Amino acid sequence: MSDFSDEERARHANNLLQNTLFIEAFDILKKDLLSRWEHSGSTESEARESIWLAMRLLDRVESHIKSIVETGHMAKVLEKQHPFI
Repeated sequence: MSDFSDEERARHANNLLQNTLFIEAFDILKKDLLSRWEHSGSTESEARESIWLAMRLLDRVESHIKSIVETGHMAKVLEKQHPFI
């Protein structure tokens, strides 16, 4: 999967989550999708479903990156508590 340790992956993921361009990109995409959903017509159910799916995918990407950070934190704690495991 990756040549990085859990702690290294966590550091990289955390850097992403704090990166202003990354944050801006997610915010803009979410706002754009929400606006398109709010302004869709009553006969555009297929478009609304696609927009809803895109919003859920954005959430999943963000959640995955956050889970990498959490896994790294857990690995660090485990290493401190049980250095020989």
